Amino acid sequence: MFNLNGKIALVTGGSRGIGRAIALALAAQGAAVVVNYQSNADAAHAVVEAITGQGGRALAVQGDVKDAATAQEMVKAATSEFGRLDILVNNAGTTRDMLLPMMKEEDWDTVLDTNLKGAFLVTKAAIRPMIRQKSGRIINITSMAGVAGNAGQANYSAAKAGLIGFTKSVAKEIGSRGITVNAVAPGFIPTDLTASVPADIIARAVEMSSLKRPGTVEDVAAAVVFLASDEAGWITGQVLAVDGGLVM
Repeated sequence: MFNLNGKIALVTGGSRGIGRAIALALAAQGAAVVVNYQSNADAAHAVVEAITGQGGRALAVQGDVKDAATAQEMVKAATSEFGRLDILVNNAGTTRDMLLPMMKEEDWDTVLDTNLKGAFLVTKAAIRPMIRQKSGRIINITSMAGVAGNAGQANYSAAKAGLIGFTKSVAKEIGSRGITVNAVAPGFIPTDLTASVPADIIARAVEMSSLKRPGTVEDVAAAVVFLASDEAGWITGQVLAVDGGLVM
């Protein structure tokens, strides 16, 4: 589909769900992939084995994106192992859903720190080698909750909306260095992260969409591969909705 041969990618939260699909899709197009994970080493190494088993190159790197030193170490691991970093996918995220009057402060902080601050810290570390090589692709995984809001997800929606603003601002800052910055905004995608969503809410989201089906992790991964490719070289500061027509 797209030629990513010789490209080096770092995918945060790459061991499961959307992140896993993105890592596998980038590798299928020829990229070497650094799979970041926080706690599930077995899942991360399974992704690496799936890639290397097909003749690709991959490396699992543990780290919490909320920690600045760890973010720098993840980028250093990529450049030390593969010599450069061409693609960063800020995918790591979490939820702590609750209606605002009952939401705990620590649940607000955890979601904002992981979903928004984490992207800031890893991007800050990643743009240094990208600026030196005068090229790069940064793709942030936001959400339609960040575009339209979602009851019970004030923390998550705020973080994902912030990620959209972050995407546009950084795109303006570093575009002259040959680096594009874009976001992908999925609609409802069945993953471990959405496993606790009540069935009636899932059914309502599907019914509200134009295509009348839930999305897949592969749908999101395909959009990321496109934005990582040379064919998307004149696209920056954009939010690509992958939501089956849920919000438009």
